[in-house]
Formats: sequence, structure tokens, C-alpha cells
Amino acid sequence: MVAPDRNLALELVRTTEAAAMAAGRWMGRGDKNAVDGAAVNAMRYMLNTVSMSGRVVIGEGEKDEAPMLFNGEQLGCADVPDVDIAVDPVDGTRLTSLGLSGAISVVAVSARGTMFNPKNIFYMNKLVTGTEAAQAIDINAPVADNIRNVARCKQKSVQDITVVLLDRPRHESLVRDIRATGARIRLIPDGDVAGALSTCKHEGAFDLLMGIGGSPEAVITACAIKCLGGNMQCKLWPRNEEEAAESRAQGLDLEKVLTLDDLVKGDNVFFAATGVTDGEFLRGVRYEGHEIRTSSLVMRSRSGTIRFIEAIHKSKKLASISGVDYEGGTVGKK
Repeated sequence: MVAPDRNLALELVRTTEAAAMAAGRWMGRGDKNAVDGAAVNAMRYMLNTVSMSGRVVIGEGEKDEAPMLFNGEQLGCADVPDVDIAVDPVDGTRLTSLGLSGAISVVAVSARGTMFNPKNIFYMNKLVTGTEAAQAIDINAPVADNIRNVARCKQKSVQDITVVLLDRPRHESLVRDIRATGARIRLIPDGDVAGALSTCKHEGAFDLLMGIGGSPEAVITACAIKCLGGNMQCKLWPRNEEEAAESRAQGLDLEKVLTLDDLVKGDNVFFAATGVTDGEFLRGVRYEGHEIRTSSLVMRSRSGTIRFIEAIHKSKKLASISGVDYEGGTVGKK
């Protein structure tokens, strides 16, 4: 087994750019399945041009649910390096279909066997913050303690702290606890990967991400946070007793605090993201006649390098060499 020794993220960004450009054509058109389908097919096509032997560990479903990028799918065009892949062709398909902000395309890669497999648990409780307060969070501590500790590390008052979380009925109690501290809240309809990224942005809009969201997104987020130097803790969150019992039978500890190193082991993690719609961290895709402009983020944890890439794509030239139709969202014509 050969581990990656070059910056794969610079190749991976082509896959998120392709997914974002294909999905962005469907912005505001009310069809989230079309958004997802265009992004999935574009990402699959491009991932199969990357020089790696990849296995999808964090995908969108199982093999019989194609055309999704399914768990266990093999991708890449080489025998080495052997890597795990986590994908979310569009984190925020509904956001894109409604023309709302905050949708991004993401992919992460690490050495084979290093990514956490949440198995049948679809949700996790998450706590994320940036570099300044990385050592100040404790998912088992009261909400107020975490907010106060982060405020102290960032030399802010509690009233200056902004917590981002998904707008869900399950968070009613959490919202009450946050409001009781005097901290500010940003409720987002979807897209907690982008929300977590924003906690690590210098002078960003958010200080903390809290609450329950998808398990696949948690692993993808962990890859990004490891590259950015922030911190993240999670706990598995079964939806019912049946799911809890099945998890225990598979050897999962529902009380265990999952750290960054539990979610993705090692220090050689690659992450790429491209904005689909405008967000706090990245601008969305802009279509300008024969040109398409994208804004992307490329990171590697080992080097600590964070790159922001503004790209101008010539749509006609791309169409002549690619299997992706960036004009209408269809794929595989060439």
C-alpha cells in the first residue's frame, strides 16, 4: 500500500470546480435532484482522471442507489497512491435549487484506512471552532461553558460570539441555551460544512458551529478543520433506539467523544472545495458568456498550506476536451 506523497489537492480541485460548474446551472430552478445529478456525474468523471487508487468511504449511498457516488466505489486512474475519499458533490443541493447562499462542492482524500466509517449512524452532534480557541471546546460541557471559553480565547465578550447551527426543530433546546448566554445565532437551512469552515476564517462571521448534522458531512468537515488548524469534536447521534441498538451491535460506542484524529487519522489530509452559490467562505459560480469563473479552496494538512484559487474557465474549450457539458448540466456526451 502506497501513501500519497504529492499534493493531490491541486488535482482534486478540478473535480470540485467541475461539479460546481455543472450544478450551478441549476441554481434557483427548483430541482434539487437535477443539481445533485449534474454535480455527481461531473465529479465522478473528473475523479476518474486523478492519478490515484481511491475508494469512496464517505459517499452518498450504497451501490444500488446509483448515480450517486456510492460507498465503496473505486475511483482514479492509477494503482497508487491508495487513498480514502470523502465526497459531497454539493453540500447544499436544496440551497442551490432555491438560489440561496452557502452551497459548496467538496472532496477530501487521505491515506487508505484513515477515515472514520459511521456505518449506520446518519447523524452526529458536532462542535467546531477555529485556531484561536481550538483547545477550549468540550462537547460534554454545558453550552454556556463552551461559549464563554471560546470568547475568552478570542478576547471577545460573550455578546460578540456568533454560533452557527442548522435550522431544525431538534435544536430548539440548543437555541434556548445559546440565547440565554447572550451570544448571537445564525440559523442556516442547510450546508453545515460551509458553516464549519467559516469558524476558521480570519475575521469570519462565525465563532462556533454547534448541533446535530449529517455524519458524512462530519468526516468531510474534520478533513477541512485538520487542514485549517481548528478543532472539532463529535458524538454519534442515533435517531431512535433501533438505530442505537444496531450501532452497539456493530461495536460503536455512542458515548465516545470523537476527536479530529478519530474522524481522520494522520497528518496527510487533502481537501478541496469550490463555491456553488455565494457564501461566507467562497463565492459561487459566475457564468459570463463564454467564460465561467469559480472560487476554490485547496488545502493539505501536512504542509499547512491554504490556497484560494480564482479560476477562469473557457467553456467551449472545456467542452472540446471534457466529458462534462457545462452549458446545460448533462454529462457524458463525449
